[in-house]
Amino acid sequence: MKILICGKGGSGKSTVSSLLAKAMAVKGFDVLVIDTDESNYGLHRQLGMELPGDFMNFFGGKREMIKRLMEFFKNTDVEKMESKPMKIFDQRWGFDDLPTEYLTIKNGIKLLAIGKIHDFGEGCACPMGALAKNLLDNLDVTEKEIVIVDTDAGVEHFGRGVEQGCDAILAVVEPSYESLKLAGKIDGMTKEIGKSIYFVLNKVDDDNRAMMLESLDQLNVVGAIPVNRDISRAGLAGEELNLNLPEIESLAGVILRGD
Repeated sequence: MKILICGKGGSGKSTVSSLLAKAMAVKGFDVLVIDTDESNYGLHRQLGMELPGDFMNFFGGKREMIKRLMEFFKNTDVEKMESKPMKIFDQRWGFDDLPTEYLTIKNGIKLLAIGKIHDFGEGCACPMGALAKNLLDNLDVTEKEIVIVDTDAGVEHFGRGVEQGCDAILAVVEPSYESLKLAGKIDGMTKEIGKSIYFVLNKVDDDNRAMMLESLDQLNVVGAIPVNRDISRAGLAGEELNLNLPEIESLAGVILRGD
């Protein structure tokens, strides 16, 4: 199963990705976490890992990827782009095919980072998005393998079509007006492509729980993670998350069962 985690910036996508990856590994799955967020430098710390090198370098680096993008747009009718996605490679990949020099591995979890913005003026993140889509479209998983995709903030990855290669979408919703409204947009776009969609509330307390649930009444809310000082402290210090939360265990079960 390939699970994509999305939501508003700061909602807790990386926290949920890290905790869910660890919960799946405890259940005996081989877990691959794919970091597709070009500006996230905290996910690997939450997993207790070193940040691997940019997977984009396996394909020649960002300049080479930009050349491929430019060639693609040069030879593509803009009106037909949706039916002709950019192809970086066509071969099918499995976990064992991923180059180990671009992986960090610990306790049954593999971490792969698509690419990061490193320098001023180096250009946009479009090449990372194109690579993420191609990898997910061509990545095969077995019944004992789980892929967790931590995405960049917002919904640009929906525009890139990254979700098409995944089996389920998990949207993290924090107690803010923007996050609640974004949840509705995510729900609509996910239904357009016929994927399973789950919503989990994050940073919930007694004061905001009822209001959030009322606002998301028509959506498939499957869990709520309460405000947790240990998570906040670890995030501030850049430390590994070593928490066994019943809410994450329950969330993992819901997704695996396809409830």
